[in-house]
Amino acid sequence: MSLRVCVLGSGSKGNSTLVATEKTRVLVDAGLNRRETYARLAAVGERTDGFDAILVSHEHVDHISGLRLLGIDWKATIYITHLTHEVISWDPRLCAFELFSPGQKFTIGDIEVTPFSIPHDATDPVAFTLESQGLKVGVVTDLGYVHEVVKQRVKDCQCLIFESNRALPLARETAGDGPPWTPLKPGDSGIPHRGFRWLGPSAGACPLERNE
Repeated sequence: MSLRVCVLGSGSKGNSTLVATEKTRVLVDAGLNRRETYARLAAVGERTDGFDAILVSHEHVDHISGLRLLGIDWKATIYITHLTHEVISWDPRLCAFELFSPGQKFTIGDIEVTPFSIPHDATDPVAFTLESQGLKVGVVTDLGYVHEVVKQRVKDCQCLIFESNRALPLARETAGDGPPWTPLKPGDSGIPHRGFRWLGPSAGACPLERNE
């Protein structure tokens, strides 16, 4: 059993993360343009089609700049909060939406997604945990400070993707005690026995496997 995770982009130039199982492929945020998204997927050996869903954390351009064209290409369902959906101007060719509220769990294929509110200067910003096959990944971006809700949601993740201006200190505060904190490099794999690993902007494809 495995869950593939790849940070395609992180930071003000575009945020985008692939989370995939053998059955389901999800893009968390579409902050890179279509050409760059396809190039980075290909660079890590991933297909550039066949996505089941795009999750949107909030409306800032570094999280949605590629959303329109990728949504049209893939005909993927866009998962977004009610309030964030209202503040974006939509291309009429995009019609597959699933609206949710923070804290409301939903399932995409064999991945269970839990969105939760985070502190950020957007309309209704959320982060996500994604669970499948006994593995849990947290994708938390643009975090200004570590709220108690964030700590509770990510405390039992095996992999935490954490983006902030002060990413490493904040991530340490969020996770608490655990294994040493070092950025994963392209090709790194596996899960520490407890705690988290931090994936910085330079991180590459990270296949995760559960130890039986």
